[in-house]
Amino acid sequence: MPHNINLELQEPFTLAPGQVSFFKQNGFIKLKNVFSPETIAYLNETISKEVQRLNTQHLPLAERDTYGKAFLQIMNIWTKSEPVKEIVFSKRLAKIAADLLGVDGVRLYHDQALYKEPGGGITPWHADQYYWPLASDSTVTVWIPLQETPLEMGPLEFSSESFKLTTGRDKEIGDESQQILKETLAREGFEHVVEPFDLGEVSFHKGWLFHRAGANNTDKMRSVMTMIYMDKDMVLKQPENKNQLLDWETWCPGAEVGKQIDTPINPVLYEN
Repeated sequence: MPHNINLELQEPFTLAPGQVSFFKQNGFIKLKNVFSPETIAYLNETISKEVQRLNTQHLPLAERDTYGKAFLQIMNIWTKSEPVKEIVFSKRLAKIAADLLGVDGVRLYHDQALYKEPGGGITPWHADQYYWPLASDSTVTVWIPLQETPLEMGPLEFSSESFKLTTGRDKEIGDESQQILKETLAREGFEHVVEPFDLGEVSFHKGWLFHRAGANNTDKMRSVMTMIYMDKDMVLKQPENKNQLLDWETWCPGAEVGKQIDTPINPVLYEN
């Protein structure tokens, strides 16, 4: 990794008090100029190479279900690639996560590349934490577009303040969650925020915030890298559905119910 890019990934990004307040109120925040164009170009080249190498989805779009049409999904790339590990372990991003959550430090839950192909479909309304066997909602995901992302490319969309809604928390991502949550969020009056992302702009959202993305109606790949952070003192809870059981086995193997999640693949990425 070039020295100047490594410095940028590690140097603190200072949040204004109003930005932390906005996140706590709305459950998400978009931050401009977190990374320079040079750094985004490096991230795109490095991560895209690994996505291409590790991708196992080769069905044509027309033969996939709604979830399969939404994106190519490659997880925990950091365990398979040293260059990607250097990116995932960015202290700049992890400190932002800790500051937004108001905690002393954060661990990695897992990373996840989400590449929406040209012509790729919508990402249905959902909340990530439905999948996680975590005892609290002290979680946040960073969404890093690896290119400028106009509306026609399918940027992440947010239902502002919807982390306060308990209805729909039992919905797996898919056609049902899209229909039911679309109706519920509109009926309850949660603001639907749909905006493009500038180059170098990233977002953070709470685990229980409902969000979606539109289709990619361009002829270019919509390349995105994400990392999920949790309070460094997060405790494993008894899984409440089959997906949480699978997540326990996959993303925090060896952790024990009722105890702090402290496994080799859940390292602390930042602490005060």
